[in-house]
Amino acid sequence: MSRKYFVTWSLAVCLVLAGFGQGVAGIAAEDMPDLIQQRYESLKTFRCDFVQELTNVASGDVERRQGRIWFRQPSQVRWETIEPEKELLVLGPAYAWDYIEADGVAIKYGVEALLDSKTVLRFISGRANLKEDFVVKTEWQGADDVRQRWGKGFTVLQLIPKEPEPGMVLAYVGVEPSTGLLRQIMIVDFYGNGNEVRLSNVEQDVPLAADMFTFTPPEGTHVEDNTRGF
Repeated sequence: MSRKYFVTWSLAVCLVLAGFGQGVAGIAAEDMPDLIQQRYESLKTFRCDFVQELTNVASGDVERRQGRIWFRQPSQVRWETIEPEKELLVLGPAYAWDYIEADGVAIKYGVEALLDSKTVLRFISGRANLKEDFVVKTEWQGADDVRQRWGKGFTVLQLIPKEPEPGMVLAYVGVEPSTGLLRQIMIVDFYGNGNEVRLSNVEQDVPLAADMFTFTPPEGTHVEDNTRGF
């Protein structure tokens, strides 16, 4: 998987889960899209622990990661992978950084160039509307199989971008029925590769300092500057 796709996938996960950041207990599945929109617009911050599995459909290889995520409006993300190796993704107002500590490499992106995806960029800017940008389904062909194999007892929604892009052609979200909290998400790319993230210890509207969403490369770090495009 290219670095650009990994970064974009990670941000897409954050933006979808931001919409589910607060509890929606007792809400019917078909009513969730409107509630997601309201939550995204009102949510200030959140933080959570994550376990991520990246599946390469061609080889069958699965890469497992775990760490912590912080989100702060307006559209700032800190995604810190702790295991199996340390990696830090920071999305600030103008630039995004992907820092791989073991390699001593930091990759710098311009936010708009990185997020050339219309769907993701609309989420980042706060202009997205779930019903406008996605077909949201509570039932579809194969839904029972998805719920049985992946849903783990959650309420599962299928999200299909109305304008599919290489990094996201399909997504599933699993919501805990008893609390209404998002517990997992699966994003599928054009090649059929899967990006699954499971969440725990979700906290909303917690104080987060602005400097958490900035990054200065440590001395001696090799910087790859992609701010002029790819």
